[in-house]
Amino acid sequence: MKFIDFHADTLYRLFYQENRELGDLWENSCHVSLEHLRRSGYTAQMFACFLNLAKKPRLGSHYQDVLGMIDLFYQQTCGYEDKVRFAGSFQDYAENQKQGILSGFLTLEEGGVLENRMERLDELYEKGIRVINMTWNHENCLGYPHNAPHSGHRGLKPFGFEVLERMDELGIVADVSHLSDEGFQDIIRYGRRPVIATHSDARSLRAVSRNLSDAMIRQIADCGGIIGVNFYSDFLSDDPVSRISDIIRHCRHIINVGGEEVLGIGADFDGMDIELEINGVQDIGKLTEAMAANGFSERQAELICYRNAENFFYRYWGDSV
Repeated sequence: MKFIDFHADTLYRLFYQENRELGDLWENSCHVSLEHLRRSGYTAQMFACFLNLAKKPRLGSHYQDVLGMIDLFYQQTCGYEDKVRFAGSFQDYAENQKQGILSGFLTLEEGGVLENRMERLDELYEKGIRVINMTWNHENCLGYPHNAPHSGHRGLKPFGFEVLERMDELGIVADVSHLSDEGFQDIIRYGRRPVIATHSDARSLRAVSRNLSDAMIRQIADCGGIIGVNFYSDFLSDDPVSRISDIIRHCRHIINVGGEEVLGIGADFDGMDIELEINGVQDIGKLTEAMAANGFSERQAELICYRNAENFFYRYWGDSV
């Protein structure tokens, strides 16, 4: 089985580590390494450049830290182009696939680093960013997160609308995970291209604001978008352990509500310090085993694990190939 994952915070872990105690992108003690991705059948991984705006930046500014994480990706894949390459489009992914090469996509988790400077968006695109989380867990220049008091009734800010328009022009996917409910609706109403929820689960199964309501799931499906099921226990159930059975439960619900073509994987590896039954990409085969044991067809498993992601890449970027 092949796999594509929409969200991992591995670059964040490696960038902020002290004295390289975790290792590097190829071999480390994190949930995700390039070596394990290749061995486990992954054809693409989206690497998030994650920022916590409440944390002191390492390089003097949060924006410089984003650029530092991007540089880290390129530095640690340089010289291994026969094994892993940056991908910024469907065409890049398809060409890498033909040659048996792992595709690394770059994403940004925290649009607040733009700081009302549109030129930064263009620079990030030139450096390879292809997906942007409009917010993380703090209000920023684009809009409001899911968790701030009364933020669900606050949508995109004026600069957020400008950024959304420019993202659509450039070909940067709007990521609605972490965004307020009204911000989500603004993206759906005013965006011109399919959207992604890179790492979100079903709110009707676990009533937390980070998850998607059934109406949201249907709206994402209707616009040709996609959802990555999140393995973080807080979004799955009240069990502190990330259980495969709960992941399966959310997968079944999301496809029952939005259809078989709306769901992919957005594990959120390296973004959580909890006990996981799927404890890294090397364990991802446990997911397909559980799917088979719980009545998912081979076709459904393929759709969730990689085909839906490939089709989304084509829907979003294919017309520009």
